[in-house]
Amino acid sequence: MLPMGETCKRQTKYSGSSCIDNSELEQKSGHSVLSVSIKELSVLYSSYMPFIKNGGIFIPAADKYEISDEVFLLLKLVNDKEQIPVNAKVIWVTPKQAQVKRPSGIGLQFLE
Repeated sequence: MLPMGETCKRQTKYSGSSCIDNSELEQKSGHSVLSVSIKELSVLYSSYMPFIKNGGIFIPAADKYEISDEVFLLLKLVNDKEQIPVNAKVIWVTPKQAQVKRPSGIGLQFLE
C-alpha cells in the first residue's frame, strides 16, 4: 500500500508517491480525479492488487467514497515520465475508524 503517513485525494504529498489537484479535469469529467505518482518500486508492489479482475490499486484517501463510485486516475509509475490515464471503480472503502490500524483509503478496480 502507499505510504500511510498521510492520505491522498487531490493535493496531499507523501513519501514514495504524491497526489496533485485536478479540479478542472474533475469538473469536465463529472468523476473524481486522482493524480497519483508512485516513485518507489516497493510502494508499487505493495499497492497493486493483481487478484482483482483487470487489476487494481489501493490509494490512501481521506475523502468519502462509496462502493461503485467511478474515478479517473492519472497514474505515474516509478520511472515513467508521463501519467497513464485509467478509469477505475471503487470496490472497497476503508474508513478512518477502521480497526487493526488499517489506513483509511479506497481499493480501485481498473476498468480498462
